[in-house]
Amino acid sequence: MKFAYGQTVYRDRRIQVPDPYNPTRTEPGPWSSAVSIVIEGAYVGPASSVAVADPTRNQLQVDRSLYCPPTADVLVGDRIRTGSETFEVRELPDAPTNPFTGWRPVLEVPLERVVG
Repeated sequence: MKFAYGQTVYRDRRIQVPDPYNPTRTEPGPWSSAVSIVIEGAYVGPASSVAVADPTRNQLQVDRSLYCPPTADVLVGDRIRTGSETFEVRELPDAPTNPFTGWRPVLEVPLERVVG
């Protein structure tokens, strides 16, 4: 499924670099060297926001969902950008399959952004 009035959505993924303390392992590199792709036919839809209680500062956690083709390459740890907003992928994306037809209409990716 492609949305006729979708948004320009970018997916950023950090490249893996050797762990300086254990070269047999890798870890995500800096965001400055992340690889970006455009996810075609996608949009970020509203979900919710909640105030995070903290005695020393005010924060607002903004939750949204990215809706995109089920074959889109999005993983936990990626960053999603659209317009002036940047979100983190902190939960597993899900593309449910209809058990009768095998149809997978869309991949839903929960997004999170903390403001403040």
